[in-house]
Amino acid sequence: MAAGGSYSIVEYFGGDDGYRCGYCKHENGNLSHGMWSHNMTVQDYQDLIDRGWRRSGKYVYKPIMNKTCCPQYTIRCHALNFHPSKTHKKTLKRVNKFLSKGEMPVEKQDEEHEGEPMDSVHEEGVRPPPQVSVNTDHSEVQDVTASPDTDTTNSTPPTTPREDAAPAPAEKTSNVMPKPGKGADPSRPPCRKAKDIRKERRLQKDQQMQQVSSSPNPTPSKSSSSNQPKSLEEFITESLPNDPLHRLEVRLVRSNPPSPQFKASFDASYQVYKLYQMAIHEDPPDKPSESQFKRFLCDSPLEAETAPDGPDVGYGSFHQQYWLDGRIVAVGVLDILPSCVSSVYLYYHPDFSSLSLGTYSALREIAFTRQLQQQSPKLAYYYLGFYVHSCPKMRYKGQYRPSDLLCPETYSWVPIERCIPRLDVSVYSRLNENAQAGDARALKDLGRVLVLHRRTVMPYAAYARKRKGSNDEKEVEQYASLVGQTCAERILLYRA
Repeated sequence: MAAGGSYSIVEYFGGDDGYRCGYCKHENGNLSHGMWSHNMTVQDYQDLIDRGWRRSGKYVYKPIMNKTCCPQYTIRCHALNFHPSKTHKKTLKRVNKFLSKGEMPVEKQDEEHEGEPMDSVHEEGVRPPPQVSVNTDHSEVQDVTASPDTDTTNSTPPTTPREDAAPAPAEKTSNVMPKPGKGADPSRPPCRKAKDIRKERRLQKDQQMQQVSSSPNPTPSKSSSSNQPKSLEEFITESLPNDPLHRLEVRLVRSNPPSPQFKASFDASYQVYKLYQMAIHEDPPDKPSESQFKRFLCDSPLEAETAPDGPDVGYGSFHQQYWLDGRIVAVGVLDILPSCVSSVYLYYHPDFSSLSLGTYSALREIAFTRQLQQQSPKLAYYYLGFYVHSCPKMRYKGQYRPSDLLCPETYSWVPIERCIPRLDVSVYSRLNENAQAGDARALKDLGRVLVLHRRTVMPYAAYARKRKGSNDEKEVEQYASLVGQTCAERILLYRA
């Protein structure tokens, strides 16, 4: 239970039936456990994704790793230690060239993940949620047992979500640009040697890096030496002039509960989603409906929370919108959690597919994670969802390094370099090499599992005594073993 008095409430549905796989297209080879989350604290969801769970709207699912046709391993990137690869740098330069001069690549770049920016298993890989009705008014819930609190406090979200989620060309504070009146001023004759100009720019960059702490968009500190590799933030703003041909602005808007900014841009955002699904995933026009968009990418069980040691924007679910010359061209759906920024999905206008916006947005989100970490030190990871080694076009997620995969048996993190050889041999693997290691949060006491029965919170032991002859022990035990002892003693399992 969160410190503000709010519980997470879920209904568990098991996972006996196979269904169509969104990766290999097997008709019934995709197997997962699932539960409907009526509401959830950010700490509970953080703990769940660290056990292999993931949400699609309010439906939270966990692949049955040793049985499903395409095992899906949770992957996280160490945002603070991330360095862009050659491909990543090319993508950033391509976008900046478009913004500066309007030059659009002639055709789509050869990148496997474009069109599959995050996971697209929303309709095919997730069972439709059942229609259930549970009253979640916490003022009417009677607590008959003590429950450990989470580290975060429940509170009302900021009335005005921060919209400077990442530096935008329109309001550049870039370290790579000279101060007004210095360097290559367009009003002066271009008679200076390029070598001298570059030398002066390097000097100015070093001077400005000493003032980085006062920048409105703080970035991770780095050496001011000119022979150090450029940071991700520098590549993002590199080569952008003071007056680019196109203006790109990145705005962060809270999607749940929906902020005024989210509501005002809802229709424009939905239209981009619809075009994306039809062009990139070849959905028929009637499939990407407004109700599907809301259910899949707008609805969220996560509560809006803030904490004294948390980021200024708070925790919860957000849309990070990319506005180009005053219109939305891409949207990244994100969850901001106590230890990470978790990417849910990315959709963009098909007209800009040649800019590799899937890659570009991921790089911006890593930079955003680094920015949040300056405010909340423990928020240091960027979660890319699932890594699917058996699906070649999903292997791109392993290119954001350093990164780890989650062991499906011990729920410990293993560097991806050590995982790849094992996955080359078998699509399913216990990634932890220590044969003696186990699940540190394995179920130990079924009786302490919390349930919600007739608006009353009670341990399962009390519920079982009250419901003599109840035959749901096996189901509750399966649920508790999947979420782990810690979450099972904190999340309320709904019992009719």
